[in-house]
Amino acid sequence: MFFRLAADAVVVVHLLFIVFVLFGGLLVLRWRWLVILHVPALVWGALVEFCHLYCPLTPLENALRSRAGTQGYDGGFIEHYLIPLIYPAGLTSQLQLWLGGIVVLCNVLVYSWLASRRWARRISL
Repeated sequence: MFFRLAADAVVVVHLLFIVFVLFGGLLVLRWRWLVILHVPALVWGALVEFCHLYCPLTPLENALRSRAGTQGYDGGFIEHYLIPLIYPAGLTSQLQLWLGGIVVLCNVLVYSWLASRRWARRISL
């Protein structure tokens, strides 16, 4: 039971990390100090997408599921609702590149807006 719960926790952390990579720039608008966490997360997320790297959370989750004596993702709320968000069916290399580009573009827009506001404030002083 412990290993299954641990594997489910890894899936939740994985999803939260993905959401942070995608939308962390918006949090930086409110809490500027988050930039020190978001930029490395953004770089890692983009590298995983662009270079087709294997996220270390995936083998960890699989190892925990194996230790729990389960295979696959059948059963339970976590497996049914969260896993398809993290591992969508039909995820191709081309689609990964597009997703990575969208992530980078969204965050470049947010950080550009932040930089322009800061620059405008310095000019007006």
